[in-house]
Amino acid sequence: MKNVLVLGAGLVSRPLVRYLLDVPEFHVKVASRTVSKAVKLIDGHPRGEARALNVKDDAQLEELVKECDLAISLLPYVYHVKVAELCIKYKKNMVTTSYISDAMKALDQRAKDAGIIILNEIGVDPGIDHMSAMRIIHAVENSGGKVVSFRSYCGGLPAPEANDNPYGYKFSWSPRGVLMAGRNDAKYMKDGKIVEIEGKDLFRNHWSLNIEGEPKYETYPNRNSIPYIKTYGLKDVKTMFRGTIRNTGWCKTLICIVRLGVLNETERNDLKGLSYDDLTRRLVNAEKGIGTREATRKFLGEDSSEEVLDRLEWLGLFSSDLLPEENTYIDIMTARFLEKMPYKEGERDMIVLYHDFLAEWADKKKRITSTLVDYGIPHGDSSMARTVSLPAAIATRLILQGKIDVTGVHAPVLPEIYNPVLDELETMNIVCKEKEYAL
Repeated sequence: MKNVLVLGAGLVSRPLVRYLLDVPEFHVKVASRTVSKAVKLIDGHPRGEARALNVKDDAQLEELVKECDLAISLLPYVYHVKVAELCIKYKKNMVTTSYISDAMKALDQRAKDAGIIILNEIGVDPGIDHMSAMRIIHAVENSGGKVVSFRSYCGGLPAPEANDNPYGYKFSWSPRGVLMAGRNDAKYMKDGKIVEIEGKDLFRNHWSLNIEGEPKYETYPNRNSIPYIKTYGLKDVKTMFRGTIRNTGWCKTLICIVRLGVLNETERNDLKGLSYDDLTRRLVNAEKGIGTREATRKFLGEDSSEEVLDRLEWLGLFSSDLLPEENTYIDIMTARFLEKMPYKEGERDMIVLYHDFLAEWADKKKRITSTLVDYGIPHGDSSMARTVSLPAAIATRLILQGKIDVTGVHAPVLPEIYNPVLDELETMNIVCKEKEYAL
């Protein structure tokens, strides 16, 4: 019997836990700050166990890792290195769906010395995006070609029938994570030149995105694309861009939300008893006698179209509703976005992942696209939960069954990792459809 430790029981964890419980030789222990969430995930399964977790209790965390064969960290990313250090100490394999941080990368040799794999970025974005990209890149290279341009886009959105609010968005994962990502700097390569964007200007850099068979979307840069030139081995590439997909109008609205300053994480003690209207008036320095909407328009200047102001009003920023009992602006906005944009019972979300390559051979050029459009299951798992957690679950099984036996800190860019994971995802109807166009 192999012992799997799942740290965290959040929005995306259910498909992973249920998949692992279906493997007869696995015992699955789910440890969560809210133990009732872990109990619900296990749902009385005879090979499942729920445990309370205080991630700041080092002794408790160490004991949990010591008892397992592989630890899956679905905790906030700031805890991954702490878990990884314990996995190295006790020679336990580890899986996460998060980006590889510099601190995690620095553990590579120690992980190799311990004879373990620390597999990161094995979700959807990052994850399926890497795996589907590498399958195409290696196919091009193995046939004597080279990739000279790569653009990749991914987003989680409401399914068309559930797209019923002015933002074109609903939350299948942490609103705080979505909002914090809106402050990230970005960097990418276009036609051989590096483009750098400050976080405050992120949403000013957005473009329309046309995907065959899909409605028109918009996209903006996703973090730093440059390291993926090395990760993907793209020594001949001149354009390297990774973008986030949203429905049209999101970026113009988020420009204004960023400018209002409501994504600030500074702790405050002057919010008690205020309404959203009070807060907005404070942020825009509204003069007495001027309405909040008009004061906001004046503050935002040319960014404040009627459409954007309507969205801010729909969100409730001009309302008399009292602020929730939070002590930072970003936590107030997190609560408000979640309150206004939840998925209703039975509604579906969707994941859109799209790659666009230009490849060259000695005698020809091609454009290659790869498109994944996946929908959530009504009254069941969201697409976000499935596409984030099932790749991690499949990889966990492959590692524990000895079918992935590399060591060190990795993303899923090796054929021995991405081929079996993508093949199994296809049996679950999570399929990247590829097309080629002669140029």
